Amino acid sequence: MPRILGVDVPANKKILYSLRYIYGIGPYRAEIVLKTAGINPDKKAKDLTDDEVSRIAGVIQKNFKVEGALRREVSQNIKRLIDIGSYRGTRHRKGLPVRGQRTRCNARTRKGPRSKVGGIKKKG
Repeated sequence: MPRILGVDVPANKKILYSLRYIYGIGPYRAEIVLKTAGINPDKKAKDLTDDEVSRIAGVIQKNFKVEGALRREVSQNIKRLIDIGSYRGTRHRKGLPVRGQRTRCNARTRKGPRSKVGGIKKKG
């Protein structure tokens, strides 16, 4: 398993798909990184040389914000929205959908599992 920027990427997959295991690298950015580093996207991650791994890491560090720095920036953005009291911030604080989705039905991903309203039982 090659280790790129502190993340163990899967060895048996093509490097194009393995790079996506790094937070902040998706399909498009993975292609850009490989093109810039001059590496064949069809190559398996286990077949990369140390030089190629370091070239990939260098391209990512120079051009993109990934992993810890990106997570920190996202959480700071959410905290800023909450602090200024914007509509989106209040939705984040309440744990409700932020981007305009309805909550009457659905929204279970944000709201969590249904809570049982306690104590009312039918007789008979």
